[in-house]
Amino acid sequence: MKQRTKVLALAVLAASVVSVGLAAVAQQQAVPDAPTPQAAPALPGIQGAIIPGRGAQATPANDSSSTTALPATAAPAPAAPAVPPPARQDTFQTVAPEEGIGAMPVLRVDVNFVEVPVIVKDSKGNGVAGLTWRDFEVFENNQRQQLRLFSVDPAPLSIAFVVDQTLPSNVMDKVNQSLGSIQGALTPYDEASLFTYTNGAKEWTSFTGGQSSRLPAVLALAQSTGTDPQVPFSGGAFGGCSIVKNGGCVDPNVQRGGSTGNTDNTISIPKEIHTLNDAILQAAKELSTRPKERRRIIYVVSDGKEYGSKATWKEVVRYLQTNKIAVYATVVGESARWGEGWLDRFHLPFEMYDNILYKYTAATGGDMDAEGGTNGIEKSYAKIAAEARNQYTLGYLSHESIYDGKYRSIDVRVGRPGLTVTAKPGYYPSAQDYK
Repeated sequence: MKQRTKVLALAVLAASVVSVGLAAVAQQQAVPDAPTPQAAPALPGIQGAIIPGRGAQATPANDSSSTTALPATAAPAPAAPAVPPPARQDTFQTVAPEEGIGAMPVLRVDVNFVEVPVIVKDSKGNGVAGLTWRDFEVFENNQRQQLRLFSVDPAPLSIAFVVDQTLPSNVMDKVNQSLGSIQGALTPYDEASLFTYTNGAKEWTSFTGGQSSRLPAVLALAQSTGTDPQVPFSGGAFGGCSIVKNGGCVDPNVQRGGSTGNTDNTISIPKEIHTLNDAILQAAKELSTRPKERRRIIYVVSDGKEYGSKATWKEVVRYLQTNKIAVYATVVGESARWGEGWLDRFHLPFEMYDNILYKYTAATGGDMDAEGGTNGIEKSYAKIAAEARNQYTLGYLSHESIYDGKYRSIDVRVGRPGLTVTAKPGYYPSAQDYK
């Protein structure tokens, strides 16, 4: 009897377990499935599908497919046929130029690209900053050009220093004391070479780093005592022989007729030699080999006198304008005096040029500073180097033919009153620009 009772209890327990399991399975099947993904609604005002890279596409009228999303198996749209670029128009349009990026931008330009460094000063001679490309207008051969480049980034300099050693000894001594300050005006990105001239030019070093130890050593070696020209006498009480030996002058240089003893009453008066043109030309030839990305500068320390050069001023200026070289100068000596330096610009026929540096700076877009003391000369190095480095750089595509080689005038204007603009007045196209 007890055994039957146990069997019956086990049967009831098994039935209850099966019923609970069936109820759990039924409850699990009653959970609904997750919602299926729905296509996003179309954007307002957009007709057709949106293809990446091409934008919205218009849906044909007979297309019955949905415009809210592309089908998963849609074929990619065919590439648009290549269209040749339109021909450049000469009509001027005001379009923002490309701006320079970084301290040393890399420019990829066409063969007729023209770069114009510009200096802008106020009425007190101080540099003006903060101008934009809208303030400038550039004309080539009286035709306005569309600016394609505008940059205010400082440019690395390649400077060829040219020092006059025909200066009087007292002026030469001031220049020698100031030469040690040249390196202080340069940055590690700059490079410099050194030339001197008396009767002919001499190169002391090719281009070396602006902060290298070679540059100050060469500047110390290149110092000179200058010259002390004496006043020659061709007659009068001081023109004859005061000491005679065997009927002739002891010093044949003061004897009438020279060492030949001719009875002529005149002696040959030596002429001063200042080969400034030859020195600038030799420095320009060295500069023309430097990279076009650098700003090419010739820095002259002289009184500006010129006589005895084989090269003429016109030949040297054309070479400078062809190779994009600007001449800057610190004028010393007599030409640095107030009033006298201005009078030196008037050239008398059959006489030497008393100051020709102002013509070089005006023809190449450079600048000139007149200083009389050592302190002023030292400050002029830093002043002019900073001025040459920090300029507005304008660029445009010339409308002239790249094959004629004719001179092209440039006129840069600023649309603000009371400002002075300094830029090169023109240039000659060079075959180096077409590489």
